[in-house]
Amino acid sequence: MPTSQDPAAGLIENPYAVYERLRDTAPVHRVAGTDGNPAWLVTRYDDVREALANPLLSVDKRHALPGSYQGLALPPTLDANLLNMEAPDHTRIRRMVVRAFTPRRVEQLRTPIRQTADRLLDALGTHGRTDLIAAYAAPLPITVICDLLGVPDEHRRDFRIWTDVLVAPDPARPTAAKEAVVAMLGFFTQLLADKRKDPADDLLSDLIAVRDEGDRLNEGGRLNERGRPAESDRLTEDELMSLAFLILFAGYENTTQLIGSAVLGLLTHPEQLATLRANPEQLPAAIEEFNRHEGPALLAIRRFPAEDMTIGGVAVAAGETVLLSLAAANRDPRRFPDPDRLDLGRDTAGHLALGHGIHYCLGAPLARLETEIALSALLERLPDLALDADPAELRWRPSLRARGLLALPVTY
Repeated sequence: MPTSQDPAAGLIENPYAVYERLRDTAPVHRVAGTDGNPAWLVTRYDDVREALANPLLSVDKRHALPGSYQGLALPPTLDANLLNMEAPDHTRIRRMVVRAFTPRRVEQLRTPIRQTADRLLDALGTHGRTDLIAAYAAPLPITVICDLLGVPDEHRRDFRIWTDVLVAPDPARPTAAKEAVVAMLGFFTQLLADKRKDPADDLLSDLIAVRDEGDRLNEGGRLNERGRPAESDRLTEDELMSLAFLILFAGYENTTQLIGSAVLGLLTHPEQLATLRANPEQLPAAIEEFNRHEGPALLAIRRFPAEDMTIGGVAVAAGETVLLSLAAANRDPRRFPDPDRLDLGRDTAGHLALGHGIHYCLGAPLARLETEIALSALLERLPDLALDADPAELRWRPSLRARGLLALPVTY
C-alpha cells in the first residue's frame, strides 16, 4: 500500500483527485505498488494506451526482476491464465474460447439475462428499501456466468465470498486470501471432475472436451465436428482450470461493480437519469460513459518490460513493475474534456476501461449486455428508485486495483 510519503498516497480514499494531481505533475511516477514493492505508475491517456499495446511490456511474470514483484500467490493450476500470458500461448488459448463471447453469441443470452433480472426484481416487491449490490448487482452477473459455465447453484454464494476476499484482502485477516485460494482450487478440481463424469450443455463441458479430445469451439460456442487440431492447439490441464477460474472470476466481479457505479451515477445525476428514461435507445452508448467515468478496473494487469525502455520520457529498466492506470487515463482532460463530469452524451470513443491491444477484455460483449439489461429493467420497473444514503458516506472497496461499492442503499 502507498505510504504517506508515496506520491500515490490517498489513492484508496480518493483515487480521482490523486490521479489528477499525478497527471498534472508528471506522466510517470515511482510509487509503492499493489504488492508494496516499488513500481512505475503511468497516468496519462496517450502513454497508457501506447503501453497497453506495446508487446515489449509483458504480462508474463517471468520477465519480472527476481524479488521485485510479490503479487497474489496463486497455484500453477489457477495462475496459468490469459492475464499472465503472451503470444503464442495467449493467442492459442484465447482463440479456443473467444467465439463463445462474440457479440453474436452473447446476444443469444439476452432473453435469459432479462428473465434473471426480472426474477431478482420480483423478489424485491413493488416498494421498500434494499442494498442494490447484494440484492441485484451481484446476483445477476454471478447467475449469468455460472449458468454459462454450468456451475451448480449451491456453489455460487461461496464463489462470491472467495472473490471478494481476493479483490480486496482484509489486513485484519492475513490468511484469508490464502484460505480462499485453497477453497477455490478444491472447488474447481471437483467441478471439473463432475463435468468430466457428467458433461452438460455448457461452456465448461465444452472446454473440457477441448482439453480431452482436442476439438475446437465453433461460432455458436459449441464443439465442431471437424476433427482434432494439432497437439500444440490443445489446452493443458492447468490452462483448463485457470481459464475456468478467470472466466468465472472476471465475469462476476467487474460487471457487478459496473452495474453498481452506473446506478449510483444515474441517481446522483437526475438530469442524466431523466434523459435516459426519455431516450432508452441511448442506453448502450451511456454504458460506455459509465465505463469511462467510473469503470471497475483502476489498473490494468501489471506489466514487466522485456528490455530497457522509455515511457512518457522516463527511463524504465527491464523487469521493473509497471502499473497502467486505466482510471487516470479515462479522466485525462487531454483526451476527454471536463473528464470528471458524467455526460451520457459525450464521445467516449477510445476509452480504456476494458483495455486495449491483445489483452482487451475477453468478456466485454457480455459485460455490456448484462449492464444494459440490468439498467433497462431497473428503469422500467422501479420508476421511483432513489438513493437512501448521503453519497459522501457510501463505502468503496479498499483496493488499489478495483473500484466498487460495498453497498448501495436505495428506496423504491
